[in-house]
Amino acid sequence: MHKMPRIWLDYCQFLVSQCKITRSRQTFDRALRALPVTQHPRIWPLYLRFVRNLPLPETAIRVYRRYLKLSPENTEEYIDYLRSVGRLDEAAVRLAAVVNDESFVSKEGKSNYQLWHELCDLISQNPDKVTSLNVGAIIRGGLTRFTDQLGKLWCSLADYYIRSGHFEKVLFDSYAQFEESMIAAKMETTAEMGKDEDEDIDMELRLARFEQLIARRPLLLNSVLLRQNPHNVHEWHKRVKLYEGNPRQIINTYTEAVQTVDPMKATGKPHSLWVSFAKFYEENEQLDDARTIFEKATKVNYKQVDDLSAVWCEYGEMELRHENYEQALRILRKATAIPSKKAEYFDASEPVQNRVYKSLKVWSMLADLEESLGTFKSTKAVYDRIIDLRIATPQIIINYAMFLEEHNYFEESFKAYERGIALFRWPNVYDIWNTYLTKFIDRYGGKKLERARDLFEQALDGCPAKFAKTIYLLYAKLEEGYGLARHAMAVYERATQAVEAEERHQMFNIYIKRAAEIYGVTYTRAIYQKAIEVLPDEHARDMCLRFADMESKLGEIDRARAIYSYCSQICDPRVTANFWQTWKEFEIRHGNEDTIREMLRIKRSVQATYNTQVNFMSAQMMKATTSSTGTSKGPDTPTRQLTVRRKGSRTDQSPRVGQKSAAEHTELSKQANPDEIDIDDEDEDEDDENQGPEGE
Repeated sequence: MHKMPRIWLDYCQFLVSQCKITRSRQTFDRALRALPVTQHPRIWPLYLRFVRNLPLPETAIRVYRRYLKLSPENTEEYIDYLRSVGRLDEAAVRLAAVVNDESFVSKEGKSNYQLWHELCDLISQNPDKVTSLNVGAIIRGGLTRFTDQLGKLWCSLADYYIRSGHFEKVLFDSYAQFEESMIAAKMETTAEMGKDEDEDIDMELRLARFEQLIARRPLLLNSVLLRQNPHNVHEWHKRVKLYEGNPRQIINTYTEAVQTVDPMKATGKPHSLWVSFAKFYEENEQLDDARTIFEKATKVNYKQVDDLSAVWCEYGEMELRHENYEQALRILRKATAIPSKKAEYFDASEPVQNRVYKSLKVWSMLADLEESLGTFKSTKAVYDRIIDLRIATPQIIINYAMFLEEHNYFEESFKAYERGIALFRWPNVYDIWNTYLTKFIDRYGGKKLERARDLFEQALDGCPAKFAKTIYLLYAKLEEGYGLARHAMAVYERATQAVEAEERHQMFNIYIKRAAEIYGVTYTRAIYQKAIEVLPDEHARDMCLRFADMESKLGEIDRARAIYSYCSQICDPRVTANFWQTWKEFEIRHGNEDTIREMLRIKRSVQATYNTQVNFMSAQMMKATTSSTGTSKGPDTPTRQLTVRRKGSRTDQSPRVGQKSAAEHTELSKQANPDEIDIDDEDEDEDDENQGPEGE
């Protein structure tokens, strides 16, 4: 009876009364799909009443959207619901669509103007919630459409701007509209009464005033914003751009700006006003005035030391641009002079003028200028002062040492490195150590070997594992080039333990390579053994394969076979097929049928071990599951399951693996060694039976 609406209505009402929300909604949907569209109006009222009563606006909105496809004339009901749940943006969009639809007839008897006025009230009173519509354009469209209701619509537009915080638009638009209205009225009067010379002059004056008003709009808007926040640095810069081409107004604006803006309350960077002011004079070739501005700027009590530092640097760069090099040096030396009252850099209670002497920005520029323009002695004094003030960075230390090295003061440069090392801790000191050790080796080589060793030991003392690799490799290179080979091997040995776990494999590879080149491949056996012990399984397998390959190349077949046998314990045949293939190829080349059979036996044993581990974990999981659900039939049930699984896995898997592998190795042994004695299949089957699950 799925075509009977009465059954569906009773069923839906029954579910709604039980508060089964999801089931009720799905049942309503089923009813709408089952019934013909002509009977849908009987279902929709109950469905809509149901979703309106739910605290789920999104569900109701989706249902209403479907409903309006069938009955768009009920859009007003949907709009009322949207307003009740606070979905004002979609309500405004729907109401705008209704207003623009000339064929729409309101069920509530509202005229098009009433709907338009309702839309204006909605969008003007909620500017922060209605974002999908251009409110200004809509209301202005109403001004041209409903000329008899201009007052209300203008009030709606003003209300919108006020609620949006755009107070300047309210005033400007009203003023512009007033001027435009007056011009229109004047033109109508002139057209009716005829032209008069005085009327023409008055009209031209009004037009000129209106044009000036439109042209001044950006400036008026800027004035409003500056009245709201006179400490807005960005708006002052915009005001200067508005006066572009008018030098007198630009100077007046900059003067007013630097007098008005309080650095402690400023929005933006207040020093940029002073710098731009000085650059304006510089661009007009008035250097003396620019210097005056910079001198005044250095006396302003900024909020941040960086602001004053930027002023001093810009002051110096201006002198450099005009090739006044001595003046630039004098300015920066003055900026870095020790004040009468010293203060800490971050002590906000002291003025910035007492703290700028610790600004690294100013000191760095002074150091660059001294290197380019000053003497060796003055430059060295600047770098020493930076280090004494404890404001140096690792890059400053390296620059200082490189400067000394360029002037052939090698020991002085090494002392600079050591002073930097005393200032910093790991990891910041890494670059200094790396550069220091490299430069020391390049300079002395093996002449001061003990001193170099002491340096490396100091560097490695407390060195984090992340940075140890580079230093150990440099240390080993020193020992290889100028020291003893056994010392180099000892360094490599230490490196394999000191580096990060992810780098150990690579470190062992380097160690093995260098040991083979210096002492020969037989020396690497102990290294391989150590690597296999400490590396994770993935890398240990790689080491085993390389170790076995080396032994086989040396003719030590038994050693290689023992290594393969050892490595097999960490090689699951299901995952590491490459290892087993390599071992099989090795036995084909160097072994006989007995060794191949032993290899296959080990493979089955390892396979069974991994299967047992998997089955054991499965049994534990099953035990936990049965314990939690209470379905266990006895205390020995998990044990019996584990026993059955173990027997089943061995009975099902081991003989098949053995038989298949035996057939393979017989064929392969024939191909590898045609003179080998062939053993028939019966003996092979007997051996497999003797090596069954119980024999293993």
